[in-house]
Amino acid sequence: MLNTKTFTLGNMKAGPGETCSGFLELAEGKFKFPSAILNGEKPGKTVLIMAGVHAGEYVGIQAAIELSEKLKINKINGTVVILKVVCRDAFACRGGSLGLKDGKNLNREFPGDPKGTPTQQLAWAMTQEVFPAVDFCIDLHSGDDYEQLTPYVYYAGRAEERIVAMSRKMAEQVDVPYMVRSTVATGGAYNYAAHTGIPGILIERGGMGGWTMEEVRSTRRDVRNILCSLGIYEGQRDYRVYYPLDVVDIRYQAASAAGCWYPYKMPGDMIQGGEVLGTVKDYEGNVMEVCRAECDGVILYQTGSLQVLENGPMIAYGRIVKNFDDRKERITEYWAKRSESFMEQRRRELKSPLAERWLGEIRRKLPAGKKLKILDVGCGSGFFSILLAKLGHEVTGTDLTPEMIVNSKQLAKEENVSCRFLVMDAEKLEFEDGSFDVVISRNLTWTLPHVKEAYGEWMRVLKAEGILLNFDANYGASNFADTSELPDSHAHHTLGEDMMQECEEIKRQLPISSRVRPAWDVETLGQMEIEEISIDLGISRRIYKEKDEFYNPTPIFMICGKKCELQKGMRR
Repeated sequence: MLNTKTFTLGNMKAGPGETCSGFLELAEGKFKFPSAILNGEKPGKTVLIMAGVHAGEYVGIQAAIELSEKLKINKINGTVVILKVVCRDAFACRGGSLGLKDGKNLNREFPGDPKGTPTQQLAWAMTQEVFPAVDFCIDLHSGDDYEQLTPYVYYAGRAEERIVAMSRKMAEQVDVPYMVRSTVATGGAYNYAAHTGIPGILIERGGMGGWTMEEVRSTRRDVRNILCSLGIYEGQRDYRVYYPLDVVDIRYQAASAAGCWYPYKMPGDMIQGGEVLGTVKDYEGNVMEVCRAECDGVILYQTGSLQVLENGPMIAYGRIVKNFDDRKERITEYWAKRSESFMEQRRRELKSPLAERWLGEIRRKLPAGKKLKILDVGCGSGFFSILLAKLGHEVTGTDLTPEMIVNSKQLAKEENVSCRFLVMDAEKLEFEDGSFDVVISRNLTWTLPHVKEAYGEWMRVLKAEGILLNFDANYGASNFADTSELPDSHAHHTLGEDMMQECEEIKRQLPISSRVRPAWDVETLGQMEIEEISIDLGISRRIYKEKDEFYNPTPIFMICGKKCELQKGMRR
């Protein structure tokens, strides 16, 4: 279906498949600011991207400018409206983040007043003319010229339940460590937009009156990921490093008197209740005020300039709430859907030449002539577990997906071997320290949200001088949705485009997908109880000799590590 509507906002118009750039005029020309309208060839929702609500916050402004240039019109479903600098007059004369004529903060004045001060009139014009034309709102900010901050995102929290839920989903796409639910319905632009039925967020990145290209690129990626998640932009979401944690009970501490501010911490630092966060002194160095943390938490932002004003901000922080991470739920549901076809493929692989090749690779790394206690983490349908049990080892296989464990037991029964299979999280193993001689894994670490924690658990359950074997690949560099290079008989062709696209979407939510592997793995393991470590990059050439249904086009690597022996005096 093609878009047949011309999008009109104020004095600007864009036909289907057209981009219109210029100065948007509101309130009959009273307010003018640089803007762009990108009206896609296909119909869809309208999203508002605005920056320069605070004219001294430059990361968002530059990101908006670049988004207007880099978003491709042929990939847009619906319309993207970009307001590059809302407070243009203040920006043009480096007037900071308050209104030039009235000294008011635009982000405190919504819904505004048509008969009020200039800033209040601007808020009213946006409320009446811009907000009714859009379906979503993304507000781009950074710290003011005196503020340092750690990147984080606000989402609208005082609106109808469905609006809050959608706002939160938008916030979850942002690659920042923390997100904050707003507790106000008016004042802020995105808050008031949500109050009128428009889901909205505010991204904070950068500060102290500066900007960097990396900060701008990160904000651009965030916006693009949100647009993709909303179906407004066609494309794959970029890889993320963070999955934002909730920060609640925000404390905004202000100075009781003007003076010199000396912070003891930095944004992003964890703090404990009662801890001194900084002091305010006079010009003779006398302490006028001691700023203490009222609760445990994380610092979101603080004044970075030497001076603080009376009743002016010193620091803001809040408690971290570690909510359920739905990535694991999504991963489990995905592999549950694939469990039956996965079992059929492993059943055939057990009868194929690959089984003996895999055994050959593993045997070379195991102590000879010993019956070993082996843990197969992320065992899937039990392929490795069954092979190792056939060698006479005592094998336990674990997987987070219950359907995989059921299928593992079925295949083990068919192969007439004895293994123990348990539903268990690879990042939180339920075994005693030093339980296994060997921990082995195949194609698991690329699916984990917290790989460092997983490695720590695997090392914990290994005995002293135990062996860690991890077979994986740098799947973050591959596009699973592209099956063009796979042979016609390959299993991925039978899964369908939607299933492969779902896998790709999940993968891009995982930090491991953005790492350089296996270098990152080696560095991470090197910080643990590893005595020896080696990498083999030639596994794929020795295993996948034929381009058949088992063929893996992404080169497999093997990491082999040996846990340190017990120190003298600690042997039992």
